Amino acid sequence: MIGIARVTMLTCLLLMFALPAHADHVIVTGGPALRKWENFRVPADQHDRWWANFVRASTLRMAEIRTAYGSDAPLVWFVYQPSYRTRGGEDGKPYTAWISELAAKRRVTLIWFNSGGDLIQSLNSRPRGSIQTFDFFGHSNRYAFMFDYGNDIMAASTSWLHERDIPRIKGSIFARNAYCKSWGCHTGESMSVAWKRSVGVPLEGAKGPTDYTVLSAGRLPVVKGSWSR
Repeated sequence: MIGIARVTMLTCLLLMFALPAHADHVIVTGGPALRKWENFRVPADQHDRWWANFVRASTLRMAEIRTAYGSDAPLVWFVYQPSYRTRGGEDGKPYTAWISELAAKRRVTLIWFNSGGDLIQSLNSRPRGSIQTFDFFGHSNRYAFMFDYGNDIMAASTSWLHERDIPRIKGSIFARNAYCKSWGCHTGESMSVAWKRSVGVPLEGAKGPTDYTVLSAGRLPVVKGSWSR
């Protein structure tokens, strides 16, 4: 009996050390373009008429996570600050303050970042095995998350996380069954493969462009094509 009790206690201890202390739900939000650049483009090719496309999508996902994982599920929100500062200046609105208020209202840990390197460093500081879900909302192409697009330069990005940068992210920060998804355009055409190869968990991405107009109906973005892992 003593031997069985010791084995049971040892098993429980091993399980305690194997499980993460907590499960984080990480959301990364890129920034909007400036209207001064987008207004030069034909209407069909313009982006971000509304400054909060990616912010609204992020808060919808927060609500979905809290429904699925509990009202106290810990949310960590990484937001690309430079684009919201410049778009706020253009529109004459305190967008960064509004985002901070949204985070406080939803009991979310808000972490501003200014570059892909900043984001990688902050992600790598998360506890081992703690990231249970990961979502990206922002501009992207098949090779990169584009945190800035049409903000510094018309129709171009100056801040990104390229698939070549993914090996710098520690795979150990993700739970073994972590669910990762990019809600940007075309990620499933190349970056998803690079993500799985480097960090060891799948990244669901779009094969085709994604459509954020459905936000007005309270829905998360849809793909004009298919989702792929």
